[in-house]
Amino acid sequence: MLINLLPDFFAVLNSTDRVAAYRRYYDTHRRLLEAYWHNYVLDPDGPHFTEVARATVMADRSDLRGMLERTDVVTLARRTEELCSILLESDAIVDVVLMVGVGAANAGELVVDGRGTAFVCLEHFTSVANPDTQGLGLDPELIPMWLAHEIAHAVRYTSPASQSSMKRAVEHAGGFYSYWDTGRRIPLREHLVNEGLAIHVSRQISPGHAAWEYFGYGRRQYARVRELEGQLERFAAEDLDRSALGLRLRWLSGGMSDQARTVDRLVLPERAGYFLGARMVDAAVQQKGLAWAVRAPAEELTALGTRLATA
Repeated sequence: MLINLLPDFFAVLNSTDRVAAYRRYYDTHRRLLEAYWHNYVLDPDGPHFTEVARATVMADRSDLRGMLERTDVVTLARRTEELCSILLESDAIVDVVLMVGVGAANAGELVVDGRGTAFVCLEHFTSVANPDTQGLGLDPELIPMWLAHEIAHAVRYTSPASQSSMKRAVEHAGGFYSYWDTGRRIPLREHLVNEGLAIHVSRQISPGHAAWEYFGYGRRQYARVRELEGQLERFAAEDLDRSALGLRLRWLSGGMSDQARTVDRLVLPERAGYFLGARMVDAAVQQKGLAWAVRAPAEELTALGTRLATA
C-alpha cells in the first residue's frame, strides 16, 4: 500500500511555527516515524530531537520542489510496488512510503507491528547535492531501484513462507525490526545474503543503470571492490557464522573509520559486503529464481553456490 507523507510535510513548512508543526506531524505518523528515527537517525525521545527537527524544517527545499514538479514520484512508486509484487510473488502486504527524511538514509526498510515497510526519503533524489538537507543529489530515476531493494528486505522479513533468520528475529521482537538488535544477534552470513538478494531484485526491477549504482558505490570504489574480491571472500569466510554489530557495520555500513574496517592490515572498501553478498547468492538466484531465494535460509543460499563451484 502506498503511503504518501509529502502533503503533510509541506504543510509543516507552511506553518508559522515549523518546529511545533513538525512535532505534530511526527506524532500523527508516530507508528512509522518513530521506527525510522530509531533505526536510521537517533533516539527520538532524546535531547537532540528538536535540534534535528529544526534543521529539517528550516532547510532550503527549492531542489525538492523542483524535482517534484518534473517527476511523478507517486506513479514511480506504484509501478515499482506492482512489479515487485509480481517478481517476488508477494504473499504479505508491504507499505511503500514516500517521505522527506531528516538527512539520514536515502531509503530503508522497517517492520512495524508485523507489517513490512519500504521507504524512500526524497530529499536525496533531487539531482542536486544539498548541504542544508544532507541530500545526496541522486537522480530521481534511481527511486525504483532503491525502493525495489527495500521491498525485497520487507518481503524477506515478513513473508509467511520466509525461512530467514531475520524473519525469526522480527517475530521474536514482537513484529518489529531493529537494525541494531539484528546486527547483534544475526550472523554475518544472513546480513550479506540479505543485501545481495535485494541487489538482485533491484537489477530486475530497474535495469539499465551503471553496475556500481546497484551497490551504492562510485565507479572507483566498484573497481576496487572487484579487484579485492578474492581477499574479501577469505576474510568474510572466517566470520560468516558469527554475530556482532561490529561485523555488520564493518561490511555493510558507510561512515566507518579505517580502523574499524581493517582486517589483517587491509582496509576494506566501505560497504564491501553488498558486492560480496550479491556474489554469494548468484547461483541460488540463477537456479531457483528470486521469489524462492528471497525466502530461503542463508545457509541454503550459500550452499547452492558452493555446490556449483565444486561440481
